[in-house]
Amino acid sequence: MTPPLKLHSGDRLVIATHNAGKLREFGMLLAGFDLDLVSAGELGLPEPEETGTTFVENARLKAHAAAVASGILSLADDSGLCVDALGGDPGVYTANWAGSAANGGRDYMVGMRRVEDCLQAAGAATPAQRRGSFNATFCLAHPDGRDAIFEGKVEGTLV
Repeated sequence: MTPPLKLHSGDRLVIATHNAGKLREFGMLLAGFDLDLVSAGELGLPEPEETGTTFVENARLKAHAAAVASGILSLADDSGLCVDALGGDPGVYTANWAGSAANGGRDYMVGMRRVEDCLQAAGAATPAQRRGSFNATFCLAHPDGRDAIFEGKVEGTLV
């Protein structure tokens, strides 16, 4: 019988990231669960390329890479802004719209300026034309290949 995808107080959980800020955020979110959090970066695990075209695919890629490499349950996320008038863009490429992490870091104000410029170029002026959603997906992956996916979405209007 295979063990369930479950965590207990004191369990170690790999957060599939090389971003110290993201590890801190997960630490705050999971503080009440008494877990031993460690990042993929701290373990020296390779950072997989996010080649997926959906939030689920990218979260799975990262979580499974960390779980297999570490032999420990791993949690990964992927998230982004999807704007209806832009055909769902920036979507899984939201971070890329904010600049390159390799070239000095991302600036999300730059990304939002780009979204606004694209909305104006598309003639999206009314609230009905400026609808979108922020999507967040988490994948909890077991080293044996099993996983659990958790998705959330907040709909709104860009102002």
